[in-house]
Amino acid sequence: MSDDAIAPARLVPAEARARTLLPRRLPAVAAVVAAIVVALALPLYVDAFWLRIGLFAMASAVGALGLTILFGAAGQLSLGHAFFVAVGTYGYAFLSGGDGGDGGRLAGLGLPPLVAAVLATLLTGLCGLLFSPVASRLRGIYLGIASLGLVFLGHHLLLNLRPVTGGYDGRSVTPFALGGFVFSDAGGLVVLGVPFGAVENLWYLFLAVTVVAMLVARNVLRGRPGRAFRLMRDSEVGAAAMGVRVQRTKAAAFVLSSMYAGAAGVLTALAFQRAVPDYFDLHLSVDFLAMIVLGGLGSTSGAIIGATFVVALPIVLSRYADVLPLVVGPGQDGLEASTAAQFVYGALVVVVMLTQPGGLRALLHTLRDRRRPAAP
Repeated sequence: MSDDAIAPARLVPAEARARTLLPRRLPAVAAVVAAIVVALALPLYVDAFWLRIGLFAMASAVGALGLTILFGAAGQLSLGHAFFVAVGTYGYAFLSGGDGGDGGRLAGLGLPPLVAAVLATLLTGLCGLLFSPVASRLRGIYLGIASLGLVFLGHHLLLNLRPVTGGYDGRSVTPFALGGFVFSDAGGLVVLGVPFGAVENLWYLFLAVTVVAMLVARNVLRGRPGRAFRLMRDSEVGAAAMGVRVQRTKAAAFVLSSMYAGAAGVLTALAFQRAVPDYFDLHLSVDFLAMIVLGGLGSTSGAIIGATFVVALPIVLSRYADVLPLVVGPGQDGLEASTAAQFVYGALVVVVMLTQPGGLRALLHTLRDRRRPAAP
């Protein structure tokens, strides 16, 4: 029998699989399209309070994606993520700020905001590269403890490099600008009769950065680097036997994760419009770990879900503290919203690890499958 006669028979199973998978993928594609449409329309209908929560959630989601690559895929525990976020935040503030800012106390290079954002991200990657020799020789809790030192070192530098950081009081952040348009309240943009201020303008910028960051992370994890990361996570000896250069791969994972943290730091600076040292402490690193564990280790969509939950919970509890039992507002006697939120997602981390190791993402998939009617 000739090859021409065999070829159609070989193609039939692939065609049949394609016809089978297409109906299954249509709901997922429709859901993604609907989510994009809703996200684009939100600034037209939603209050600025909820949009601001979205800004903080997207900034944290970008950082959580980096930690997902480093810890979820490559298996490298890092407690120093807050340090790299701080480098991105203050790197952008310094590079974009003018010399003599904040009353003549601070230095700055006065670069265009887009250039400053890119350079701040690259600077964070450079810091990750400088730490990579340590990361390539350690693993597990030993790497976590070593990276923990970065947080304390970074906090000390932020308090004492006053010309760059502003010390304890911090420094203001230059609003982002692109093509002459300033993402601030002075932008003067009106869409469908809705005046756009800083929050509405930044919403679309943050959304674009988050989508790009998620697509890049998905491609990395699904491609050869992701397979090398997972091999190394499961067994460094096995990965080396398969041709993976373990130390170089560890360094690459750390640098890429650091650059994600740097981009998150730039977004954090733009969301707060001020950089303050006390924000970048050990608690922030623990929050990032909680995000990826709650969302689902190694999952990009799980990082988004976990970041949204961890960021939004304390803010929402504080907003509605008057009507919630056992929770009080800031400055009142009782259980504050931020503390209550830590109890809630701390307990959820334990519950998720015991009952649903795949995180909130896996839980949502399980609920969706249960609601789907059984095939006849």
